[in-house]
Amino acid sequence: MRKSAILYFILFALLLTACGANSGGSSTENAKGTAADTELTADEELIITATNYSFDQEEYHLKKGVPVKITFKNETGNHGILVPEMKLRLDAKDSSQVIVPEEAGTFEMTCAIMCGSGHSGMSAKIIVE
Repeated sequence: MRKSAILYFILFALLLTACGANSGGSSTENAKGTAADTELTADEELIITATNYSFDQEEYHLKKGVPVKITFKNETGNHGILVPEMKLRLDAKDSSQVIVPEEAGTFEMTCAIMCGSGHSGMSAKIIVE
């Protein structure tokens, strides 16, 4: 019984750590394709909404070189968004960021927080034209 309790405690601690994990940078960190909210004014705004195991669209379109404020809204469940090539990670804590897409292409957006059985299928595409 005691081993079970210790195992559950460790599992709980790991889940809390994973849910609060940071990608190593902040949303105000300057990097290729990103810009701090306080340093750049967005010409456009994109709102991405998540529900259990899906985003509100399969594709999101952005214009190359045009500053856009991306805002993440979570309707149901515990989700986030992650686009490594754009250095974009948003969740309930850091829900918006201004970026300047500098490279045309199609980029995979996935859920940034382990959200349950449908997590692996929770993805969409960001297309920069």
